[in-house]
Amino acid sequence: MSKLLDKEYENKSLMDLVKAPVSALAGVSEGDAKLLREAFRINTVGDMGRNKFFRTATALVDLADSTK
Repeated sequence: MSKLLDKEYENKSLMDLVKAPVSALAGVSEGDAKLLREAFRINTVGDMGRNKFFRTATALVDLADSTK
C-alpha cells in the first residue's frame, strides 16, 4: 500500500480510505484534487472509484486486455 497511498493513509481502514480525499492517493496533488473536484465533482477516493467515467474506462481497458 505504501506505493499507492500517501504515508499518513497507509494504515487506515478501507472505510477510512474510501472517505479520504483523492490527494491521499500517491501522486495525486492538491492541485490535481482541485481539478477533479471542479471537472467531475470528485472529492474522495470513493467518489473517484464510483465515477461512471472512470468505471467505464476501467471496464474498457479490462475487456481489451482480456482479448490479447
